[in-house]
Amino acid sequence: MWLSARSPPKLHVVYLDGGPRLGLTCRQMARHEGGHASPHVERERDPLGMINGEGIITGTVVSTAVIAASAGHLGETRIVIAILGTAFIYWLAHLHARTLGDSVKHRTHPVDALKEALAETWPILAAASLPAIILLVIQLVGIELRTGAWIAVIASTVLLTIYSFLAGRRGGLGLGGSLMSAAAGAALGMLIIVLKANLH
Repeated sequence: MWLSARSPPKLHVVYLDGGPRLGLTCRQMARHEGGHASPHVERERDPLGMINGEGIITGTVVSTAVIAASAGHLGETRIVIAILGTAFIYWLAHLHARTLGDSVKHRTHPVDALKEALAETWPILAAASLPAIILLVIQLVGIELRTGAWIAVIASTVLLTIYSFLAGRRGGLGLGGSLMSAAAGAALGMLIIVLKANLH
């Protein structure tokens, strides 16, 4: 039998869940099976680019709620520890859930999903530290702890309003839609204020 000098044909692979994908070589197939995301799959990106709006808002709400619940029961140092500890635990839970969700949804390797989740969830910790910094600065000025807690909660409400407005603008909303987004952020802060008022 004579052997042809032509290159071997490419292997055609059929996936049960996605239909046939033509033109995959064995090496490409092995790379796909190894956990790398398909180049044709585009990840959803945060509309704020480098600033993760979800993480900023979540971190601010978590830390402000801790201030509202603990002010009057804990000292200044313990409140800061409670803020950072709560935010850190929440961030770990969010990171774990995001990693598992992306790994299953996008069929990426868990390590790649973890890297992506780290890049997108770090603003939770960054935003959570801001109300704590505000509280510390107020204490350094010499304002009483209860009053300082109220100032920190109100300042955080203003930040939530600004964050939500900017997220609406960068997400493509017009002025009216951005104002509605800002109102939703302000409502979150108002809920925390109501919580604090009822607890103390």
